[in-house]
Amino acid sequence: MKLTFLSVGKDRSGLFSPGVDEYLSRLSHTAKVAVVELPESKRSGVQAKEEEGEALLKKLGPKDTLVALDERGKLLSSVDFAKWLGGQQNTGRDVAFVIGGDEGLSEAVRKKAGLVLSLSPMTLPHRLARLVLAEQVYRAFSILRGEPYHKA
Repeated sequence: MKLTFLSVGKDRSGLFSPGVDEYLSRLSHTAKVAVVELPESKRSGVQAKEEEGEALLKKLGPKDTLVALDERGKLLSSVDFAKWLGGQQNTGRDVAFVIGGDEGLSEAVRKKAGLVLSLSPMTLPHRLARLVLAEQVYRAFSILRGEPYHKA
């Protein structure tokens, strides 16, 4: 299984990248991992959202199940997310997690998604969302393997 983390923009603060790198390094022992950072649109508002959405969709592979991160998405427990991810692993499909830019995700991205996932009903900074997502994906694989990282 290949896991792709697609996002718009970079962590210019340097606060979150070390944590993301740590969890992705841990994940690389379980699955192929790729990080794709796309530039932010020079436009604003709806135009930026649409332009960034098109760029994100172009990066998807034919075997990718798209998971769109959105605060209006489905809230899953860590165990339920692990079950979902395990089901994807059993299908032989890859998973592409998509985090939009400052304007959010376009409707085209949301419609293409096999899962629209919320990490929280609160709005998170996009770089923090990537860190939380990386940790939760690592936790999901730990749950699937029965490792003690996740303690219910």
